[in-house]
Amino acid sequence: MSLDGVCAGTFALMHYSPLPRRRNSGPALAHPRRPLCVDSDSPTRLLRCAQRDRCRECGNSVEWYQRVRDRPVRLHPQELSAAVVPSDHRWHVSSGLAYPSGDGSAWCRLTHASVCPARSADSVAAPELARLRQALAVNTRRMVDAAGFIPAAPADRESLQSEVPCRPARPVVQILFVRYLAARPLDEIQCVAQTRRRDRCTRGMLSSDGPTGVWRLVPATATQGQLAFPAEVMALYDLSSLPYAEQVRWRTQRCPQHAATPTAADLALTDWEPFDPLVHHAYVHQRLPAHGRRAHPGSGARKAVRR
Repeated sequence: MSLDGVCAGTFALMHYSPLPRRRNSGPALAHPRRPLCVDSDSPTRLLRCAQRDRCRECGNSVEWYQRVRDRPVRLHPQELSAAVVPSDHRWHVSSGLAYPSGDGSAWCRLTHASVCPARSADSVAAPELARLRQALAVNTRRMVDAAGFIPAAPADRESLQSEVPCRPARPVVQILFVRYLAARPLDEIQCVAQTRRRDRCTRGMLSSDGPTGVWRLVPATATQGQLAFPAEVMALYDLSSLPYAEQVRWRTQRCPQHAATPTAADLALTDWEPFDPLVHHAYVHQRLPAHGRRAHPGSGARKAVRR
């Protein structure tokens, strides 16, 4: 047998998996994949400070930014020249947080509410902003014509609230003796943590086997020690009876599995907004949810109902 036949037979019996190679024919080293983490000194728990979203009124793109001791704000996704934006409409972003002022540079940010085409044009303060608002209105019309966005008319919202008066679309929740306005119904509030597959957790905050809060009818008191409205009550989902760790889990909007892993980052903003009855008076409901009542609607309306 020739040497070539021996070599060919030897290589035919060998089983190996070749290493991946680069374009320059060199072996490519496979590095282990590591999950992204948020530094402990970060002012926000988000992996990305600019959370992309769409305006529910006009359908245009917006970016959510956190603020210091205040609720998040929606900013226009593009920077504008500071020379064409009035000083009282300028915003800037620093370390992932938004501030309602200019930073001295030639560029600034702008809130989406100032140029939203679904709102009144009286809020536009400069001709340059009016042109931007007109461009966003044209984009909204294009999305509507292409069936990519369906705006909800105010009449539709009112009819929807009248059809389901006992299921608040944005309920008021009391966590750690502070009242918040949720962005969606309780059964639709979703965990904001990142999974191992680097997507958002699909678990909800309400658990069938875990502790739950209590629906109550309480006086519609205002914030910062203001007096209550005369003879007015509102439905409130009270979590004050739960343990402290469980209330912190609700406040951070994490499921029981991700509440035990504080190193997991957040992929979305929490749905909580500080409740103010003077501002959020349209979301005050004077009846308890119908699916949670135990007594007759006319007799036991003021009793605490456990969900």
